Amino acid sequence: MRAIEVQAFGDSDALEVVETEKPDPGAGEVRIAVEAAGINFADIMQRRGHYQGGPEPSYVPGMEAAGTIDAVGEGVDREVGERVVAMTGTGAYAEYALADADSLFDVPEPMSFEEAAGFPVQFLTAHCVLHEWGELEAGERVLVHAAAGGVGTAAVQLADAADAEVFGTASTAEKLSLAERLGCDHPINYEETDFREVVEQETDGEGVNLVLDGIGGDTFTKSLDALSHFGRVVAYGAASGEPGEVDTSRLLFENKSVIGFHLGDALGRDPQRVLAAVPELQEMLLSGELEIVVGETFALEDAAEAHAAIENRETTGKVVLTP
Repeated sequence: MRAIEVQAFGDSDALEVVETEKPDPGAGEVRIAVEAAGINFADIMQRRGHYQGGPEPSYVPGMEAAGTIDAVGEGVDREVGERVVAMTGTGAYAEYALADADSLFDVPEPMSFEEAAGFPVQFLTAHCVLHEWGELEAGERVLVHAAAGGVGTAAVQLADAADAEVFGTASTAEKLSLAERLGCDHPINYEETDFREVVEQETDGEGVNLVLDGIGGDTFTKSLDALSHFGRVVAYGAASGEPGEVDTSRLLFENKSVIGFHLGDALGRDPQRVLAAVPELQEMLLSGELEIVVGETFALEDAAEAHAAIENRETTGKVVLTP
């Protein structure tokens, strides 16, 4: 089978097409004939060697695979041919991928595999950082960074559905238009405007109640400035390549909270807390209340091009690979 392999940490050129054997499912596993693999920024951080606890080369990247079950391991109550999407950890950038049977989500017929590949990581992350960890309440103000990205498009919709007032940042008019269509009340071009100024003006100096920050670095520091007293920042990534730094005296004297969230760790420690919302999310997707925004699809062999496009901020929504 064809697969993409990271043979050494580096830039997008580190992604190479290789020929390898189809993996055999072990006990409790299934093999998926992959129709679409989701790309997440975590894949890029892993490829760079900047992801804490990430895989060591050589490895096949990709943590989301959608397709049909091709083979089942011992003890698995699943049928060959079932349409599924799974969080694989690694291995999804391939024609076939292994997944734990417990990690499977059924893909209903109306949903394409490309859309399905955009469901697990981005919608579970968005729901958790908004609700389970962020404790968003109706009427609160929330600031979503990278509002036109994979997690961002999900978070904007979920925040709007929760009757929050939504602020969102993005780098182009096209991306801001997408965020606004999805429910962003205050789209902010961070290339042209300091988002803190917009927040201050639109909230009469009060700030937002919740910030979702997957960027880190200077953006995280500025997010604390935009936060109201008794507000919360949920840090769930560091796409800038720099972690956010916390001045605890600010938290103390301004009554602000910083909360960390990592999907993989949370799933390993408290899966019920993460997965409880899946039925509701699936129902909202099937009813049309939510949509999975697939921005661009690349062929498997163009994985390096896909990574570069994401890194250069040329994409919107979910980017997927198709073998």
